[in-house]
Amino acid sequence: MTKDSKKAILPEVYNFDEKWEELLNNKDFVKAFLSDVLENYIVKQRWYGGKSSKLKYIELAEYFRIQQHGEVYYGLILEVNFVEAFYQHYFLPIAFVSDEAFAEKERILPIKLRGQSGFIIDAVNLEAFRKLVFERILTAVPNDRTKVQYHKSHALENVKYESSRFMGLEQSNTSIVYNEKYVLKFFRRIYADKNPDYEMSRFLSEKKEFKNTPAYLGSINVIDSDNVNITIGLMQEMIPNQGDAWDYFLKELHKVFMNLEHKKINVHLLPDIELFTRQSIRDIPPQIIDWVGLNLFLKLQTLAKRTAEMHVALGSEFEDTAFTPTHFNGDYTVWLKNRMIYQFQNRLNAVENNFHKLDGMALDLAKEFLDHKNEIRIRFTTFDWTKLKGERIRLHGDYHLGQILVHEDDFYILDFEGEPESTIRDRKVKQPPLKDVAGLFRSFHYAI
Repeated sequence: MTKDSKKAILPEVYNFDEKWEELLNNKDFVKAFLSDVLENYIVKQRWYGGKSSKLKYIELAEYFRIQQHGEVYYGLILEVNFVEAFYQHYFLPIAFVSDEAFAEKERILPIKLRGQSGFIIDAVNLEAFRKLVFERILTAVPNDRTKVQYHKSHALENVKYESSRFMGLEQSNTSIVYNEKYVLKFFRRIYADKNPDYEMSRFLSEKKEFKNTPAYLGSINVIDSDNVNITIGLMQEMIPNQGDAWDYFLKELHKVFMNLEHKKINVHLLPDIELFTRQSIRDIPPQIIDWVGLNLFLKLQTLAKRTAEMHVALGSEFEDTAFTPTHFNGDYTVWLKNRMIYQFQNRLNAVENNFHKLDGMALDLAKEFLDHKNEIRIRFTTFDWTKLKGERIRLHGDYHLGQILVHEDDFYILDFEGEPESTIRDRKVKQPPLKDVAGLFRSFHYAI
């Protein structure tokens, strides 16, 4: 039998004398589903973030019904345990369909329930599920105290379901476009806390009326058995756009470098500009304006303004303690030093483990890095927080050009989940706003 023919074989049909509405009460099904089916299924999913580690086993941490008018789906919170002694949680909504036409995509397994043959699938592929979730958000009641809590903003009034589709290929989440106006993001990798993307979106939209981010429209949160509030869905307005700022500035910078040849510019004869100082456009020498073009500087000015407005909004709260500014102190220093040393050691290990693969300039830079590793470590450990001025605030946390949409002559900031490698608690630590600015500078450096 060839490798391809093996792939084509479906798993055997599981047979249980249970109704779909009671299936997850069957311990034999749950055990087989987790070990025989999901262990193979989950590692193939685009949103699965554990591909660099070895899966040990999967447990069902929580399950809950997503239902309306007798229509029942299940939301699963899977705890994926790894050989390396850590775990991750993932959200997987499932549906049972008897028509094979509905099981063409994301088919998880064939199954027979009380003689009814069908398939368990990822529910997001079913329009009926997408419609139900949308309508549950539209009909959300204030101060919901049930296990699955739907919420809608005041901006989502007099709306009816018209259509739904996938937004496109994503790595870590699944986004659904509704009525070509709204986007519901299902978080696949989830945490035992409110997602920062949900917190920041709702805070900036509803409390600060910050206009240059997709407006918060609704959400889905689950209260787990430990009474922890877990975000599984975030609905926002869909921003018409011409793509992200990364692609936009790559094209613009390509034009800038093409101008060197086209205009026969000798860069050595251009006036010097003092680096790392505040500059207005009128301070830039005309020779550089002629080379780069005024429009690009105006775009950069707008992006800088939107970034500053975001930080002003995040730093202007005095009631909600999750967002009130705070001072630098010794506790922050301990956290920062530990985090920086941990990240530094990870990168040091990566360089040392791959040193034999390097050559040319990469090898030279790696040697320089390794030669100065002790100096770098000392720089971290001797950091003195008492020299810091200003206040710490909640940040975007993963601010780069790919997180910004271009719409006509303006920019819209999105994806406030924070650094993917950080814990959920670390993502919510208040830090200097210059951290976001530094991330944007680094993004431009990559582009250049």
